[in-house]
Formats: sequence, C-alpha cells, structure tokens
Amino acid sequence: AYRTVVWNGPVHYLPYYLPCPEIFSMKLQYAEEKPVQLFPQLVYPQPRSLEQKRLDVLTLTPWLAPIVWEGTFDSKLLDGTYKPLNLTIGVTAFAIGKYTTFVGRFLESAEKHFMKGYRVNYYIFTDDPQAILTAQLQPGRSLAIVPIKKYSHWQEISMRRMEAINRHIAAVSHREVNYLFCLDIDMVFHNPWGVETLGERVAAIHPGYYNVPRSHFPYERRSSSAAFIPDSQGDFYYGGAVFGGLVKQVYEFTRDCHTTILADKANGIMAAWQEESHLNRHFLSHKPSKLLSPEYLWDDTKPKPPEVRLIRFSTVNKDYGAIRD
Repeated sequence: AYRTVVWNGPVHYLPYYLPCPEIFSMKLQYAEEKPVQLFPQLVYPQPRSLEQKRLDVLTLTPWLAPIVWEGTFDSKLLDGTYKPLNLTIGVTAFAIGKYTTFVGRFLESAEKHFMKGYRVNYYIFTDDPQAILTAQLQPGRSLAIVPIKKYSHWQEISMRRMEAINRHIAAVSHREVNYLFCLDIDMVFHNPWGVETLGERVAAIHPGYYNVPRSHFPYERRSSSAAFIPDSQGDFYYGGAVFGGLVKQVYEFTRDCHTTILADKANGIMAAWQEESHLNRHFLSHKPSKLLSPEYLWDDTKPKPPEVRLIRFSTVNKDYGAIRD
C-alpha cells in the first residue's frame, strides 16, 4: 500500500491514498530517520465508478471542487488517512461586546462535535478578556484569548476581522496549526464536523441562497466598490460565518480581503455586507478548492428541507438589535 516518490534527493514513502494535494507540501520524514509504520488495514465498501450516493444535490462544482454533504464521504476512511498525519486544526472566533455570552455554548458544542480525536487550538478574539470563562477541553486541545481593540460600530468590528486574523496568523498561528477555520461565535455545533471539511481553500454555501438564481444573490452591485460582482457573474453565495483552509491560504485570503476593504474605505464606500461581500468577490476570482454544504452553516430560523439530512453547525436565535447595541 506504499509507493516511492523520488525528487532529486532522498526517498520518501507515502500512503497511496493521501486525499488532498496540499498534504504533499507538509514536512516529510526521511525513511532513514524514522522506520515506515504501516497503517491499520481499513475495511470499507468498494467505491463504484457507476454509482453516486447523492443524486438530489450538486456534489462537484464546474471547477471540480467537491461539495461536502452528508452521504458523500466515509468518516472512518478519512480518519484512517488523516490521523497518522498528527494535524493541528485552529479555530478563530470573535466575542466582542455582548457576543461574549455565546462563548460557553460555542466551546461546549465544539468539544462534543468539532474534529473529535484531533488537536485543536481555539483562538477567541475579544475586547473583554475577563468575560471569557474557561472551558473544560479534551486532551490535546487548547484555548487562547486574543485581546483586541473595541470599536463603536458593529460594522467596523466586522470589517476589522480580516485584519485581526491576518495579523494573528503572521505572529502566532502559522507556527501552531496546519489548518485554520474562521467561525462566528454565535453558532452551535449539533453533529460531527470532521476532516471531510479540510482543504486548501474552504468556503461554505449560505443557507439562504443555495437554491436561488444568482441574480438574487446579495452581492455588492456597485461598480465603485472593490467587492463589485456584475449581475451576470457569480457561482454560489458564500457565508462569511464559515471559511478556512491551509493556514498559509487563510493568511493570503484575509490579507487580500483586508486590502480591498481598505480600498473601499479610502473611497468612502462600505460594501453591502461588509467583509462577506469582499469574501464573495475574492472567491469569484480564487475558486474554493472545497465547498461545505449548508449543513455546515445552517440558520435555525429556517425549516430543515429534505436535502439537508444533517444540520452540523447553525446560528443561535437572538435579538440582533440588542446584542449589537
């Protein structure tokens, strides 16, 4: 089950079923430094070339990026592939002002469902570190509080998120994690979220717009904005509450979005949906390598349709006016 890869140097041994191209960029161990250890034999149903498990939803984009739905992957097979890699997955979330009240429930649900069996580093950005209660974490998982400046308007807080994540990656998290997910704190995990979500650049399809024409997408339509997308363009509408990927890719993504946000600000423009508008513009030009279905970004105010078999991560019902005051 192993093949030899030669690249003008020492010989390396890799499992033939490595799932993602980006894994080849990770540090490899020389065969002479560490004996090759065979992985446990994985027993799973044979994939059938002429059989597709989900026929009711799109599972592959036109640019050949998978769209992850329940029923499109084998969790045991993926864990057997990823666990030997000893990955660490990072999570950023922002708890500003009254949003600190959501931290406990977010972390409690994440410890039950997010990347079970893997090392996880939580980075909670907050303007009130004293309001963040410590959480009981599983072994190999950590929580870091990242103090940030408080802004008077929630729109400004939203636009500053890309800058804060980018600076933190450059200073800290690029040394600590392999992958990084950036999630909203006012959400809860309901079912397993695992390594099926890992990819080079990961975006989540917004639950409000996955089944409507792109002319109905709330893109920024003003040509004067750096987030502008014409009516005739657009693939999906992605939610700003969930994005991620390889830490290097998240660094480049947040840097580019912060740059376009600053360009708009210099011209006296605020995009229709702040950072989410810039996120959608970026992913139009730099296609995601993996898309997460609305299972991973659901809205609890909506009834669950039959195509959404499992809600994994969803917003908490709340009074936006009260918490943003």
